[in-house]
Amino acid sequence: MVTMAAAMSRLGTESAFQVLARAKALEAAGHSIINLGIGQPDFRTPAHIVEAACKALRDGHHGYTPANGIPELRAAIAADLHRRHGANVDPGNVVVMPGGKVTMFFACLMFGEPGAEILYPDPGFPIYASAINFSGAKGVPIPLREEDGFAFRAEEVLSRITPKSRLLIINSPANPTGGVSSKAEVDKLVAGLEKHPQVAVMSDEIYGEMLYDGREHVSLLNYPSLRDRLILLDGFSKTYAMTGWRLGYAVWPKDLVEPVTRLAINDHSCVNAAAQWAGIAALQGPRNEVESMVAAFAERRRVVIDELNALPGVRCVEPGGAFYAFPNVSRLGLPAKRIETGLLEEAGVATIAGTSFGAQGEGFIRISYANSVENIRAAMVRIRGWLDSQPKAAARG
Repeated sequence: MVTMAAAMSRLGTESAFQVLARAKALEAAGHSIINLGIGQPDFRTPAHIVEAACKALRDGHHGYTPANGIPELRAAIAADLHRRHGANVDPGNVVVMPGGKVTMFFACLMFGEPGAEILYPDPGFPIYASAINFSGAKGVPIPLREEDGFAFRAEEVLSRITPKSRLLIINSPANPTGGVSSKAEVDKLVAGLEKHPQVAVMSDEIYGEMLYDGREHVSLLNYPSLRDRLILLDGFSKTYAMTGWRLGYAVWPKDLVEPVTRLAINDHSCVNAAAQWAGIAALQGPRNEVESMVAAFAERRRVVIDELNALPGVRCVEPGGAFYAFPNVSRLGLPAKRIETGLLEEAGVATIAGTSFGAQGEGFIRISYANSVENIRAAMVRIRGWLDSQPKAAARG
């Protein structure tokens, strides 16, 4: 038998894809499945974006592109960030990637090694912890609590920084909780970070255009004291329903652009040309479909929260952004993973156990409301039926 490197044993996964694969297998076997698991908009990519990719191919954009992205896309990204945040971004600091995960992985490889520490949210996107562990660094979880709406507490984050800390990862609006950190807490965090100039910050803002009830996105691009150590992660998959296009980007400090470009050359050479021209169309084209998608998510959010809070033994705080709810199911007396499995295998509803996002996720499951209102309501009927069939759930309802 071949012998793999020991580092492979430290590499985790993203359970949502495992659940998706099982859900597809059950569907193929004739079972009816409602998918509230995968974080993927159920809308089609807007037609003008698709046409831009087709035109790029017809026009002969078939070859390699610069490792950091075509200049036209990097300029369009900088202009879009100025439109949304009022921040001036040098296109030369923008590096285009095949999705957001590559930026996460590269940041952890760049700052993580044995003896180093990287702070990350818990519950949080599972690739954070996976990439940290793979790098050899020690992961330091930042607990996010239901009573805080799953927003971080600045003082608690700062208290976990040590001389070994190299990188801090934050995510708002957040996956898996939908939590949104307030400007007051972000202000406190940034002020406190001035005492820790050795700590780089990766701000995952992929859901920055999905906020509700008048909330405004607080981008770390707007804090000058961080700009020389800030990695701003964003992309196209959520806002423009482009998950399968694998197109993302990050704004890097000037001194880190060359090293991360080197990583890109070693890893994937470049992002495919047609997707990049589609990205330009997404940023520069009409926004009516984006606005319609966000409005639909807002309606679904209200439905899913009302429905979850009406279930026996379940409570759910209101998410401020993204398209996830993170209901508390601890009163059911069952491990989160058992609930995930039972709902999928016995009720035909795909969800994700909270423990897939960290130890703090026990007692919770993630519900993606990137599905129709009709399917959400039908799923809740199935969930209620499954809960009623569980002795502990029935007794505690």
